Amino acid sequence: MRDTLTISLPAQLRQKVARACKRRQLTRSEFIRRALQEKLWEEAIEESRRQLVPMARAQGLYTDEDVFRVIS
Repeated sequence: MRDTLTISLPAQLRQKVARACKRRQLTRSEFIRRALQEKLWEEAIEESRRQLVPMARAQGLYTDEDVFRVIS
């Protein structure tokens, strides 16, 4: 099921969105949908990182090499 969401954009941002849509051959809806999904994904990754880094630090894991050493 889909719901309609109406947003207002300043003219300059609306023009940037229109140009980006044209370059990518996407509708405005699809472009905005993908941008929102990407932003939500990035926020989920960052939240996971905020939770996991302290646990890793407590185990002495600071670098990629530390992690590779433990899992190898």
